[in-house]
Amino acid sequence: MNVQMSKNYQDTIPVREGEELAPDKLKAFLNENLKEIPEGELVIEQFGAGHSNLTYLLKIEDWEAVLRRPPLGPVAPKAHDMEREYTILKHLHPVYSTAPKPYIFSDDESIVGSPFFIMERRKGIFLDTDFPSDITYDKEMGKQISSLMVDKLVELHNVDYKKTKLVNLAKPDGFMERQVMGWIKRYERAKTDEVDVVEELKTYLKNNVPVSPEPTVIHYDYKLNNALFSKDFKEMTGLFDWEMTTIGDPLADIGAAMSYWIQDVDPEMLKTGLGKPPVTVKEGFYTRDEFLHDYSTKSGRDLDNIDFYLTFAYFKLAVICQQIYYRYKQGQTKDKRFAHFDQFVKNLIEHAWQTMK
Repeated sequence: MNVQMSKNYQDTIPVREGEELAPDKLKAFLNENLKEIPEGELVIEQFGAGHSNLTYLLKIEDWEAVLRRPPLGPVAPKAHDMEREYTILKHLHPVYSTAPKPYIFSDDESIVGSPFFIMERRKGIFLDTDFPSDITYDKEMGKQISSLMVDKLVELHNVDYKKTKLVNLAKPDGFMERQVMGWIKRYERAKTDEVDVVEELKTYLKNNVPVSPEPTVIHYDYKLNNALFSKDFKEMTGLFDWEMTTIGDPLADIGAAMSYWIQDVDPEMLKTGLGKPPVTVKEGFYTRDEFLHDYSTKSGRDLDNIDFYLTFAYFKLAVICQQIYYRYKQGQTKDKRFAHFDQFVKNLIEHAWQTMK
């Protein structure tokens, strides 16, 4: 699939200082392990939108691919597992083509400084806080994109994982209990500041875990800026960041998706906590209630307990941001975007606490 990007949108940036790769070592690896690599110079650029793993565009003449590696410095246990993400894509791509095809994994840290994998390059329209300047937005466009986001999540949850080696990921019994306890432990390991309501929130989450429906493949980081779209927005040309993917509770997946899905009436801290508000605040995009209703209608799943999942999702998002802030405070990353994540973490925890009332 090779859907061209909008002519007025550039999705890569020059590689950030301190996050450079060694082109000679990488080119030698490519020549040795991948077929049909041209003889020209390797050009490396960086995808600048992510906050966690480092993702690079590799170009040699007209050949392109994408390299994924963990963030710099020590990382949380079991986090940023490149071999696991590569394996998920290897078995998911044949049954869910929106996931990119992975090419190769390597645990040779002498090449880029960590384990990494290389996958195909997908192209399309990237949406985050703005539409490309050559696209004229209207309300029907927002509705169409919203509906497509629901469709692709329902499609993922309908994958028959038992017919693939993804079944090896499956530990569905006690999934939500493990999630709640696991993310609480992650928060405690990365804690830097006191937040008044966090103990009450943790107690609520421990004591109110619902019974999960039939397990499915879950992306668990499903959000607009992890996707690419065709220019008419009738097709999702790629879905990325499969690091958290597992077999588990589909309602946890929809809860996580809704924690990222910002609407115009949300508190200011939700809309602007990571910078400029996302495009979903525009008139025409689904509200969270509309997204949930459309998902329930198309999937046939009961969403009666969705409030717990949304509260947990806000807490989980707070922990992810706390882990990033911890790395920044420890000097493991110098990315200035993370300097004020402590305040966003506090706001997210307080918002999660308010949703549980």
